[in-house]
Amino acid sequence: MESSNLTTGKPRREAMDWNRLICDKRLGMEEYHDDRHHTRSDFQRDYDRLIFSSPFRRLQNKTQVFPLPGSIFVHNRLTHSLEVSSVGRSLAHEIAIRLREKYDDPVLRARFDDLRDIVAAACLCHDLGNPPFGHSGEKTIGTFFSEGPGLELRSRFSDREWADLVNFEGNANSFRLLTHQFKGRRSGGMAMTYSTLASIVKYPYTSAHAGSKGKFGFFVSEEDIYRRVAAQLGIPELEPGRFARHPLVYILEAADDICYQIMDIEDAHKLRILSTSEVIDLFMGFFAPERRVRIEEVMNGLSDPNERIAYLRSGVVGALVENCADAFMEHEPEILQGTFGGSLVGSLPELLRNAYSRCSDTAWTRIYCAPMVVDIELAGNRIISFLMNTLVDAVMHPSRNYSRLLFNVMPQQYDVNASDDYGRIQSVLDHVSGMTDVYALDLYRKLNGHSLPAV
Repeated sequence: MESSNLTTGKPRREAMDWNRLICDKRLGMEEYHDDRHHTRSDFQRDYDRLIFSSPFRRLQNKTQVFPLPGSIFVHNRLTHSLEVSSVGRSLAHEIAIRLREKYDDPVLRARFDDLRDIVAAACLCHDLGNPPFGHSGEKTIGTFFSEGPGLELRSRFSDREWADLVNFEGNANSFRLLTHQFKGRRSGGMAMTYSTLASIVKYPYTSAHAGSKGKFGFFVSEEDIYRRVAAQLGIPELEPGRFARHPLVYILEAADDICYQIMDIEDAHKLRILSTSEVIDLFMGFFAPERRVRIEEVMNGLSDPNERIAYLRSGVVGALVENCADAFMEHEPEILQGTFGGSLVGSLPELLRNAYSRCSDTAWTRIYCAPMVVDIELAGNRIISFLMNTLVDAVMHPSRNYSRLLFNVMPQQYDVNASDDYGRIQSVLDHVSGMTDVYALDLYRKLNGHSLPAV
C-alpha cells in the first residue's frame, strides 16, 4: 500500500509492520496454527528441527574455503553455520534490547524476544543449499549450462528457467530445500515458520533480476511460495519479481559477513598462510588506540600464538556485533520502508569499516588464491562437471540402459521422471547440490570405474 508524500508529491510506500513480520505460522501447516503458548516457541522448534535434519548434518563434509581438515582443523560448512547462528543470535539480542526501548506497545515489546530464535534458526540454514567444494561448486553448476555441455539444452527452457540454471544460486537452493515438497515428503517441505523462511532470503527476487553478480533468492519453481510468505508478512513487492528484504535478513547477512571474513583470517593463520604478526596487525585495526593498550597487556600474558589470535578475534567479533546493532537501529526506518540499499557491515563507523576492508583485501589477495584453495576448486570443478554431464544426460534420455542404472543410485525423493525438462533437471541439481565432498568424490570414482564395492 502506498500513500502520498506531501513534501515531494511522490508515492510513499507504507512501512512494514513488526507485528506482521514476526509470524510463527508454518508453511504447509497453516490449518493447524493456533495462538497458544507452548513450552518451546515455534521459532525454537525451527532451530531444533534444523539441528536434527539430514541436510544440516551433511554440512560437516562440505568445504567452506579450505580443504576438509586433516591434522589442522579449519572451518567446514557446519562449523561456519553454527558460528553464524551464534553471532546472529547475539546481534539479534542486542537489536531486540534497542527495539524494546524504542517501541511503547507492551505486546510488541514482548515479541521482540523472538528475534533471537528466528535469526539463530535462519543462520543455521542459510547455507543448506550450497553444493560441495565451496563457492566454486555454484559456479561450476552454472557454467555447465552457460558454457559447457548443458548449453545445447537452451531451446528446451523458457528464459526464466534458463536464467535459474546459468545463475545457479545456493541461496535460492536453500529456500527450495526448505520449502519444496520432494517425493514422499509432506506439503511445505520442512514446514518452517514464515518468519524464518523470509529471513534467509538475502536476495528477494527472481533470477531475472540477478544482474552481473548472478544473485537471486528463489527459483521459478518456488516463486509462488515466496509470494505467499511475503503476503503473509506484509513484505512489499517493489517491482515485478523483486521484493523488499525482511528486516532480519540484514542481521543474518551481517552475522555471515562477520564470521566468514574474520574466521577465514584465523584459519589462514592456523594453516600458516598468514603470520601471527600479520593477523595481529589486521585485528588490532578494529580497536581505537586507547583500547589497544589493554589488549596488548592481556596478549603479553599469552604465549600460544593461536590463543593470542583467538583472544583478538573474540574482541573483534564483539565490536562488530555492537556496532552492527547500532547501524540497524540508525537505519531501521529505511529498512522497514524497503529503501535501505546498504548492509550493516557497510554502515559501520569508519575505523571498523576500514579494518574490515583490510581483512577483505587480504583474503582476496592471500587466502582465496592460495594453492590449497585453488586445488580443491580445480578438483571440485572436474568432479561436479562430470557428475552433472552424466546425470543430466540420464534424465534427458531416461529409456537408455545406463540411465536406468544411474537412477538406482539417486535418492527416490528426487523426481527424475518429472513431466517437464525443467523439473527433471532440477532433480539432478537437487541431488548434486546435496552431496558432500566425500560422497561426490566417491560417486565420481565409481562412475569412472576407478572404485568397486568391497566384497
